[in-house]
Amino acid sequence: MLGAIIGDIVGSVYEFDNIKKKNFELFSPNSFFTDDTAMTVAVSNALVACKYNFGNLSEIAISKMQNTYERYPELSYGQKFKFWLMAKTPQPYDSFGNGAAMRVSAVPYFAKDLDQVIELSKKVTAVSHNHPEGIKGAEATAVAIWLALHKHSKEEIKSHIEEFYYKLKFDYEDLKDNYKYDETCQGTVPQAIYCFLISNDFEDAIRTAVSIGGDSDTLCAITGAIAEAFYGIPEQIKKTAKKYMDRYVLKSYKTFIKKSNYRAYFEK
Repeated sequence: MLGAIIGDIVGSVYEFDNIKKKNFELFSPNSFFTDDTAMTVAVSNALVACKYNFGNLSEIAISKMQNTYERYPELSYGQKFKFWLMAKTPQPYDSFGNGAAMRVSAVPYFAKDLDQVIELSKKVTAVSHNHPEGIKGAEATAVAIWLALHKHSKEEIKSHIEEFYYKLKFDYEDLKDNYKYDETCQGTVPQAIYCFLISNDFEDAIRTAVSIGGDSDTLCAITGAIAEAFYGIPEQIKKTAKKYMDRYVLKSYKTFIKKSNYRAYFEK
């Protein structure tokens, strides 16, 4: 979860001003958290509220996302998603936007196995992004995080994603030269997973994601979530990132640490 938030914060200033390089100030004075963090927090809070009984997770996720929107109405939500957040009885609208993938990073920390990762991912996604590509993008992200948490190698993660979700036959230099802004799952998730796969550590994963351009905050949020599960996050980066988080986001993150299985993976 924190990996997604950090990715969002770092990528926030480059979303509409791509820099196409790795050498940049990781946290700038103008960095901020966006709707990606808000919805990541909302889904995490929904999972916490279920107390591991996920029968009504979808309904709780809707409530938490709408409540979080009321707290942060000024963030840059997509127009259709904003209407969904404001609706009295929100209905899925056949979306395959990459927002489906950026908000699911907490799911693997509550799931008991890979099947439940897929089940919970769909429960928190199909309430709005019910297009097959939207569900696929969220699921691929959550599955990649789960595999990383369970010490699968990059080769194993790549093989699994290519077998069940996306081909990852990219070239880094080609992406730097030619990748464009894309708000779809199918145009963001495979690129984000690729950025993780070719990275050397958590920070390098985030820098790599920024360097290819595109929808930088969301791309970095997805990459950061997987990279956190695989590498962990350096303490100095955690410390700096928390300065950009308000009291509510920090409280939600601390609750996630306490109520999820996070400590089982990182505090053995």
